[in-house]
Amino acid sequence: MSAAVEQALALIRDRRPDSIDKALALLQNTVYSFSMKVCGHPEDAEDTMQEVLLKSIPHLPKFESPRALAVWLYKVARNRCISSRRGEKNSVGKNISLDELMPDSRELSELLSKTPSPEAAALNRESGEHVRQAVLAIPPAYRMVLVLHDMEELSTAEVAQITGLREGTVRVRLHRARLLVRRYLTNLAKGTAPGSLELHAAIEGARPQRCRRLFALLSDYMDGVVDDAVCDEMDRHINQCEPCQVFLASLKGAVERCRSYTPAWDSQRAKELRQELMGQYQQAIEALEKARTQTIPG
Repeated sequence: MSAAVEQALALIRDRRPDSIDKALALLQNTVYSFSMKVCGHPEDAEDTMQEVLLKSIPHLPKFESPRALAVWLYKVARNRCISSRRGEKNSVGKNISLDELMPDSRELSELLSKTPSPEAAALNRESGEHVRQAVLAIPPAYRMVLVLHDMEELSTAEVAQITGLREGTVRVRLHRARLLVRRYLTNLAKGTAPGSLELHAAIEGARPQRCRRLFALLSDYMDGVVDDAVCDEMDRHINQCEPCQVFLASLKGAVERCRSYTPAWDSQRAKELRQELMGQYQQAIEALEKARTQTIPG
């Protein structure tokens, strides 16, 4: 769960005006950042942020659990992003198979033989924009899971609750989303035109079932959610297989770049919008206090 939401709820309970302003700032940044990652457009992200927080104002003083508040906020923001004019295409569309994402021998050979080039170093300096491009390039339903889990730091169970998916489906989509982002960033490093995410099954023939099974579990292995026996098996294989070591490092690097990405936002604009929210919040508090006094026996 995002630490910002937990901090915001603690500040709301403090009830002082400066604490409320800080709480709303944290919630603003949380919803805006999430919406930018999903929608990719500042106008949509700002509209989503303002609408979600206006909806949340009457409920904020009533939340007891940071987790409940986080799930509620992300669920409302997700629905708003889906219905926005540029974020509406959130259907899965074409199912992306694991075979389309498995590296062929040429790609593994390139990973093994190459040291970071000057071009790759330059790309790392521009990492934020390239991560933004990569995340927006993958199908929206896969993107939603990636953003919630890796970029917003929610658990698999929380992502399932927000999206209405089974936890197993969340894990499958998360792995494919990570592989897609890794491929996009790899293409950029190789000088392939941005926006290129051509998918095709490896032309070398069917992969051995054991290799395919291990490849399917890489994200679970990275996140420590495979059982001990499978983990031991994967440890042995990876320790003895240099191509797997390099590919796993490449995948971990893509995930870390996603986790470190934070969209920029105009702080003055945020302050102006927050002033509107403060007025709404004070009205909500007054209404809540009035309701309490009316229920207390005279």
